[in-house]
Amino acid sequence: MLFVGDDWAEDHHDVELQDPAGRRLARARLPEGVVGIARLHELVAAQLGEDDGPEQVVVGIETDRGPWVQALLAAGYQVFPVNPRQVARYRERHGTSGAKSDAGDAHTLADMVRTDRHQLRAAAGDSDLAEAIKLLARAHQTLIWDRHRHLLRLRAALVEFFPAAVAAFPNLAAADALELLQAAPDPTSAARLSRARIAAALTRASRRGVPAKAAQIQQALRAEQLPQPETVVAAYAATVGAAVAVIGTLNAQIEALAGQVEAHFGEHRDAAIYRSQPGLGGVLGARVLGEFGDDPGRYRDAGSQELRRQFPGDQAVRQEEGRRGSFRAQRPPR
Repeated sequence: MLFVGDDWAEDHHDVELQDPAGRRLARARLPEGVVGIARLHELVAAQLGEDDGPEQVVVGIETDRGPWVQALLAAGYQVFPVNPRQVARYRERHGTSGAKSDAGDAHTLADMVRTDRHQLRAAAGDSDLAEAIKLLARAHQTLIWDRHRHLLRLRAALVEFFPAAVAAFPNLAAADALELLQAAPDPTSAARLSRARIAAALTRASRRGVPAKAAQIQQALRAEQLPQPETVVAAYAATVGAAVAVIGTLNAQIEALAGQVEAHFGEHRDAAIYRSQPGLGGVLGARVLGEFGDDPGRYRDAGSQELRRQFPGDQAVRQEEGRRGSFRAQRPPR
């Protein structure tokens, strides 16, 4: 067996090769791209015997995506994506100085896959479509988180100089709230909004009970509040306008990306299975599929992951799973 620690950066990779005893066989800094991966294959080939195959190479790296990882998988290596926090905790087992370096992290990763790979999860052989669904679902979720952060900033600004808007618009991400805040981002201009103007915004947002809601919003916006200096109010209004514009753009992109997520998810062969589960629609089902993957050998049964921890060797796993299968076949049907 040959164990490789790969500490990757944007433009280079620090790698270390170890034998089963933990002896360092080679260390190098490789450029990102075709030249770098070719050099890594050369380093590996120099250490493997004539009868050894690529499955004898175990690689630890702090990412599970990207062309470099795909090249490692295509070469037939065993690839173990490791969370950077796990690497940091593992490093602390062998030193308390807190010193960190790229070469040191490569050494730590090689040690991890040499001694603890039975506790790690190998990169799954998911299909290209499942990988695309995972990327889209994660990007969609990230946009939602970004919107939430901007909403919190917007709400904090309104609480400080325009609390009536918080009372008038419980959902600041709604289209009607954004439209009215864009038109009237300060207390004075908001108090001048007519009921017809408010009702038009509610109608464009497909709200129900428009007359009553328009009256309620107008009353809330005209409520008395403690004043702020005009210069300060103008500054707050500028920040509100910027935040509203950002949130509106995020709303549009979230909706557009949700369509991409659902379209890709609908093309997957397992989409109907996920949709059959209560509460899983196009977006949430895609998120679940992306995280679980579609490698048919990854979850053979309910105990498969525990089996892999108890029996790190693939042969032992197959034997145990075969025994379970034959036992289930002997049981009479219920």
